[in-house]
Amino acid sequence: MRVLVIEDHPDLAANVGDYLGAQGHAVDFAADGPTGYARALAGGADVIVLDRLLPGLDGATLCRRLRAQGLTTPVLMLTALDAVSDRVDGLSAGADDYLVKPFALSELSARLAALHRRASGQVSERPLRVADLECDPGTAEVRRAGRSLSLTRAERRLLELLLRRSPRLVTRAELERALWGDDAPDGDVLRAHLHNLRAAVDKPFPVKLIHTVHGEGYRLAVLDS
Repeated sequence: MRVLVIEDHPDLAANVGDYLGAQGHAVDFAADGPTGYARALAGGADVIVLDRLLPGLDGATLCRRLRAQGLTTPVLMLTALDAVSDRVDGLSAGADDYLVKPFALSELSARLAALHRRASGQVSERPLRVADLECDPGTAEVRRAGRSLSLTRAERRLLELLLRRSPRLVTRAELERALWGDDAPDGDVLRAHLHNLRAAVDKPFPVKLIHTVHGEGYRLAVLDS
């Protein structure tokens, strides 16, 4: 696995690089936002480790610009900020996962491996449709009422599962396993992803498709008014 580490703290970057290198991974580094942006766009990385606070260009803005350029490489964001709003900002910018500092290097490695597995396992298949919402797992295109929607990889995975099960209930545990396997992070990260998904899929449209089943999970369906 080829990992790009964009981190301005040299000791942390070195520790991450030594740990991942000892596991046989190839690691490249950038110590500021502009350098990290250029190296990420140059390609070659299977996954990106991105610090939230960077000199020259902050991590959220960097990630947002990479996604705007069409880069789909999985991004794991590192942050010392543990407020829900900060996590939502990072995920909204296009990050696929995040870790709050300080963290265990073994957990970082496991999360990167999981992101890489999921990114590599995409296969072509027919588009999934409910009402005027369409998701093509093969091309990663999502449209509603003919309008293209911009979603992160994590948001697309949640949407695909909800579409496949529609109109049935999908439990929180099932949604968490779809994103993280058996290594769900602490805190309600799932809620942040679903908040962003709803903002894209439902907020601009008169008919809401994603519904909360309190205490159980979520369902995607056209409900009778």
